[in-house]
Amino acid sequence: MFRMPIDKHLDLALLEHRHAGMLFSVIDENREHLRRYLPWVDNTRTVNDSMGFIQATLEQFARSQSLSTGIFFHGALAGIIGYHTIDWANRRTALGYWLASPFQGHGIMTRAVRALTTHAFTALSLHRMEIRAAAENRRSRTVAERAGYRFEGTCRGAEWLHDRFVDHAVYGITAPDWK
Repeated sequence: MFRMPIDKHLDLALLEHRHAGMLFSVIDENREHLRRYLPWVDNTRTVNDSMGFIQATLEQFARSQSLSTGIFFHGALAGIIGYHTIDWANRRTALGYWLASPFQGHGIMTRAVRALTTHAFTALSLHRMEIRAAAENRRSRTVAERAGYRFEGTCRGAEWLHDRFVDHAVYGITAPDWK
C-alpha cells in the first residue's frame, strides 16, 4: 500500500475498503460545500458508493494508471488528492483534490500538492503536471499558485457542472521548473 508522511500531522495514504464509511461521512457532512465545484457529489449517496470509488482507485493504482490518496490530518480523513489518469507515453498527469470545510485555511492542501508533485517528478519521472480548477474557484486556484504552478490559460466551457458549463483555469509545471 502507498503511504506518504508529509509532516508529523499530515499523511497521504491509499484509501482501503475500511475507509468507506469515513469517506462517505466526510462527503455527506460537506455535501453543500463540495457540490459547488464537484459534479460527482450528487451521485455519492451511500457508503456503497464510496466503497465503489475506493475499489476503482485501488484497481487503477494496481495497474499504475493513477493514484488517489486520502489526506489524513491528525489521523482524521480531511479530503482526497491524487493523480488523474497518468499518461505514461507523454510522462504527464493532472492533480485533482478536495478538502472538507473544517480543514481549510491550514495550508494542508498546498503541502499535499507539493508532496505529490515532488513524488510525480522524482519517483515516477513524469515531465509535466497540471491542475484544472473551475475559473471561479478561487481557493483551488490559490492552492495551485502557492504550490508553484503557473497559470497557463482558461478552457472555456470545459465541464458540465449540474446545470451549466463552467470554464477551467489551467495551471501547469514541468520537472525542470520544479524546485
